[in-house]
Amino acid sequence: MLSFLIMAMQSPGFLVQLLKPKENNRYMTEAGNMLGSTAEDSEPVASDGMIVRYQPPVEEAPKPVLKPVIDSKIPPEFDASSGGMKDFWMNIDFVKALVDDSHIPFAPPDLHDDGAWEKLLLANPFLENGEDGKKDKECPTDSGMEVEVTGSGTHLDKSHNFELLLQNMGNSHYLEIEPIVNGSQLETSENLELLTEQMGHLTSESDHRDEIPKRSALLDFKSTTNFLEFCFLSRDIIQTWNESKDCCSWEGITCDKVKGHVIGLDLSRNCLKANLTTNSSLFRLEKLQSLNLAYNHFSNLSFGFDRWKGLTYLNLSSSRYMDSSLLFDEIFLLSKLVSLDLSYNFGLHLDNIKFQMLVHNLTELRSLILDFVNMSLVVPSSLPNLTSSLEHLSLSFCQLQGNFPSQVFQLTKLVSLDLSLNDGLLLDNIKFQMLVHNLTELRFLNLDFVNMSLVVPSSLLNLTSCLEHLSLKGCSLQGNFPSQFFQLMKLVSLDLSLNYVLLLDNLKFQMPVHNLTELRFLILDDVNMSLVMPSSLLNSTSSLEHLSLSFCDLQGNFPNQVFQLPFLQLLDLSYNSHLGGNLPESNQSSTLESLILANTNFSGELPHSIGNLKLLKELNLGSCQFYGSIPRSLANLTKITQLDFDSNLLQGKIPDVFEKMHKLTYLSFFHNSFDGEIPTSMLNLTHLTHLKLSSNKLLGPVPSWLFSLPSLSHLDLQNNCLTGPIDHVKMPNLILQEVYLSNNMISGSIPSSFFDLVNLTIVDLSSNNLTGTITLDMLSRLVDLEDLDLSNNSLLSLSNNGTAVNYSFPNLRSLKFSSCNIHKFPSFLRKAEKLQELDISKNKISGQIHKWEIEGMSLSSLNLSYNFLTGIDSFGFENLETIDLRSNLLQGSLPSLSTTWDSMRNLFISGNNLTSEIPSSYCNFTFLRVLVLANNSLGGKIPKCLGNLSDLNILDLRMNKFHGGIPNLFDKNNSLITLHLNGNQLEGILPRSLVNCSKLEILDVGNNNLNDTFPHWLGVLPSLQVVILRSNRFHGAINNSMPTFYFPQLRIIDIAQNDFMGLLPSNYFKILKGMRDVAPADKVKLGYVGDYIQCLINASCLASIYFYKDSVKVTMKGSERELVRILKIFTNIDFSSNQFHGPIPDELGELNSLLLLNLSHNSLNGQIPSSLGKLAELESLDLSSNKLEGRIPEQLTKLTFLSVLNLSHNELVGHIPEGNQFSTFSNDSYIGNSGLCGFPLTKKCEEPRPPSSQFDGEDDSIAVFEWKFALAGYGCGLVLGLSLGYISFTIGKPWCIVKKVEKYQQKLVARCKQVWLISNSREI
Repeated sequence: MLSFLIMAMQSPGFLVQLLKPKENNRYMTEAGNMLGSTAEDSEPVASDGMIVRYQPPVEEAPKPVLKPVIDSKIPPEFDASSGGMKDFWMNIDFVKALVDDSHIPFAPPDLHDDGAWEKLLLANPFLENGEDGKKDKECPTDSGMEVEVTGSGTHLDKSHNFELLLQNMGNSHYLEIEPIVNGSQLETSENLELLTEQMGHLTSESDHRDEIPKRSALLDFKSTTNFLEFCFLSRDIIQTWNESKDCCSWEGITCDKVKGHVIGLDLSRNCLKANLTTNSSLFRLEKLQSLNLAYNHFSNLSFGFDRWKGLTYLNLSSSRYMDSSLLFDEIFLLSKLVSLDLSYNFGLHLDNIKFQMLVHNLTELRSLILDFVNMSLVVPSSLPNLTSSLEHLSLSFCQLQGNFPSQVFQLTKLVSLDLSLNDGLLLDNIKFQMLVHNLTELRFLNLDFVNMSLVVPSSLLNLTSCLEHLSLKGCSLQGNFPSQFFQLMKLVSLDLSLNYVLLLDNLKFQMPVHNLTELRFLILDDVNMSLVMPSSLLNSTSSLEHLSLSFCDLQGNFPNQVFQLPFLQLLDLSYNSHLGGNLPESNQSSTLESLILANTNFSGELPHSIGNLKLLKELNLGSCQFYGSIPRSLANLTKITQLDFDSNLLQGKIPDVFEKMHKLTYLSFFHNSFDGEIPTSMLNLTHLTHLKLSSNKLLGPVPSWLFSLPSLSHLDLQNNCLTGPIDHVKMPNLILQEVYLSNNMISGSIPSSFFDLVNLTIVDLSSNNLTGTITLDMLSRLVDLEDLDLSNNSLLSLSNNGTAVNYSFPNLRSLKFSSCNIHKFPSFLRKAEKLQELDISKNKISGQIHKWEIEGMSLSSLNLSYNFLTGIDSFGFENLETIDLRSNLLQGSLPSLSTTWDSMRNLFISGNNLTSEIPSSYCNFTFLRVLVLANNSLGGKIPKCLGNLSDLNILDLRMNKFHGGIPNLFDKNNSLITLHLNGNQLEGILPRSLVNCSKLEILDVGNNNLNDTFPHWLGVLPSLQVVILRSNRFHGAINNSMPTFYFPQLRIIDIAQNDFMGLLPSNYFKILKGMRDVAPADKVKLGYVGDYIQCLINASCLASIYFYKDSVKVTMKGSERELVRILKIFTNIDFSSNQFHGPIPDELGELNSLLLLNLSHNSLNGQIPSSLGKLAELESLDLSSNKLEGRIPEQLTKLTFLSVLNLSHNELVGHIPEGNQFSTFSNDSYIGNSGLCGFPLTKKCEEPRPPSSQFDGEDDSIAVFEWKFALAGYGCGLVLGLSLGYISFTIGKPWCIVKKVEKYQQKLVARCKQVWLISNSREI
């Protein structure tokens, strides 16, 4: 042993030349790689070159690593304890290695300069400290994972370690050391001499380097490598390799310090593109132990991995390997692998046999990551065969299916387990119990989207108390969450989101926020927290950094104190529509980086202190109730990247505060009331990609600098009051892709420089006042153009300029030139092979469209409506779904459409002069949903084969000359929603098969010759809202004993001009639920009849849809009026021109949502019931031409929306009531009643007017009159007003137009007041 010490002092380099021990030694491995198992508490190894160490928090609290990353090429720290050193010296293999020249050099563990070597060489190996060798069975006290990156290999990197070693060894002669090997002394000097001689040989070779072969291999690889285009990950390592320097100094290269072999190669994230064939120069690096090729593109024509026998770390993540068989056959040979990462190679498939081979051969694995590798053919029962040494297992999105085997939980050393995104994997309650019972070392568990619907939430109580990171997103957990769960006090992150039926009540939520003192990430999105009081959040741990509670159904007021949590970085409360609150005023700065309150009920003015959130990167206040102006302190948010204020009540000018927001990428002020011009400080937003200022009241020109913002890709200014013009674009942005300027008042021509924005894909300039001519030369510059909409610019024209053959428009998908003064079909589009939607409606195209003009297109939607076409050749489009030929001059037979039968969805040919029958070929459109042939002169019988169209939603054949009966063509599986047969010559009875139309909303068979009784059997249809039977020969009495559930949605019933007789059905009026008790808030929500039809159509058409507008005719003021688009709030009862007799039922007064009531031209008698005064919404009342008697009830004066009253030709007597709307009616309302007197009749009443109990005094009456006439002003023409208003606000027409409508309403109110004052003064 003395010789050993002498050699150490003379040649300290021998310590890095020790020979390789046998494989059973747990500290020494090939070429200094310390990847074997270490002490009992070995470190987890990460997949990207890192050791994950658990350490107590330092000053700056480390953030949790939600998924531990593993690097198996890094050796664990050497155990310098007495027990560890004893193992080092006492191993017989070590001594054998010293005398065996066949072993390759051994590199000792890398120790810091902390005296460890001194202990190693000088301490007595027999002295043991029992406390040092003890393993801590408790969980580590750390709260997170700290990632420490170390180099590959075990060489000593700092020379002062060697100096310290020399110094220590120089002092060693003062000590008496008796080295013992396996209990026996080295008794003879011969052994020492032999040892001395052997180490001398080793020392003579210490400086040998094999430089040329390895340099050549690396440079050859560099020369055969290319780089991927448009790659943003590249570290450009390979470009830095300098041939004049030692390759061991190159970045990404790690060498063995003894012989200089390349043992580590890290080329990850370099965007390399190369072939790894068997001849690849990389395979000449035969001593390679660690290889990282992640995030590159390597084709795998063939491999040579078997040459890397010593490989322990392999990372091929995101390398686009596709040939599974070759790759896995090679990997099976790498028996020393400790870490394997093949994740995110989407073409890889691992079947059950290959997986069995993997787990059989790779017995040293401690880390296995196969995320996104297709393992759908792997039986889950194969998983238990994985090596028991496994510490990190990640099989995310591997398409595993079936029951999870319980034996897998015998992998008791697992520190991290990720089985997320395997939604076909079932984990029941028993298996989960075993998981939490056996995996006691588990610190990271991710089971996102694993089916845990059979797991009782109380099973979560048994999870190991060591757990730090738990994610159970979308696991179908259900029931009440156990409060005891929150005793996992080491939790750093918890994600229970997307468990929609998991219930968390107030008491249980107070426990987590109180107990989980280490919690920094809490994500409960979509968990039912409707029973949790927002004030419970006041108990949140001060360490909280990330709090996400979106879609939780939180209710009440949110406490402002939560905004002041000292470490809070993200707060997401979005989509809790019943959660209110406001942004607090605060002079303190904040750690907040993301504040998301979208779609909540937060309100109030934006505080000036919002400028104190100087770290803020994302601010989303969209769809809230904030009002007022934007504070100028917003300019302080210089780190902001996303700013969203859309759909609030904000107003005023957009402040000029964007000068220093250089990082802003997304800005939205959509749907507010901002006015003024676009602020010029937006010029500084050089990183802005999305700018949305639509649906405001912005004025002025369209600044040309908007089109020069260097990063802008999406510009939305539609629905404003911009007047333009669009100025010359001086520096066109070559990134801009989408421009929306529709529904403004932009005038002038489109400058030619606009078409220098050559990367535009979507341009919408519709509904403006643009002028001038657009030439094909301009359009052809937009080579990437996909959607172009220039509709509704009546002074804008398109020039063909005779060179159409030269333009192809290769990417054009949608072109809309509606109302653009076009005179001929744009045949230049024949080369637009991708064109799917063409709208040239409402132009001046005349004559015939020939087949050659439209050949070559692959249209799915064609709109030629509202032109002057007289004919169209037979044409065929393989994928045509919608064709609109409405309102042209087509004559003769219906067009022959030689298209694929199963492609056609919507067919509009109404408003022409067609005279033929419906061809049977139309019945071959198997999936037809809309067939509109109205307003022609089509004849014959309705084809029975139309009943074969089971997907048909709309059948509109009105105003034609069809005759015969309505065929029984409605099967039980039909989808009919609207049936219009009005204005034909149809006979017979209503087909009873209509009862099968469970989705039917509108039935219009008026103005025919149908002869039947009242179809009470239609009452079972749950969605029926409109029934028009007028002007037929329906007859008989209406059954007065219909069930109470009949006609639940009926809103319009018109049976006028038939032969019905008997009493009015009083019980019938009781069941009409659709005409009573419609809440004011619901009136806005109801929309139009058939709204969801448009959604159905939209599903089968392109983005621009040809809306079918349902319409019916109603009688108002004695004449018919057509209602285009039927508002669901419109209600009408028309029983006029029949033979009803008897009194008017009091039950009519219960229909308090009724707008129109017409019982005229019958033989009704008795008095007008006073209950009609309860019809508060009534606009029109026609009781004329009956035999009514008595006085007009004073209660009718309460009908403040009444604008039409006709009581003429009855036997009424007495005073005409005065006040409110009655002061606006003329003589015509009362003519033919000889017993009536008073205003407006010239006949004066002799008897005094009965006292009115309606008003208490003159002053009050005037006030009430003013209020009620304000309402009456809105009531005048309610049908028209609501229709226009609803359309304006739903389609988002310019706010400036809406403002004009509001002014018009105010004038209307004033006019109604004036009428009343004049009328009242006359009476006085």
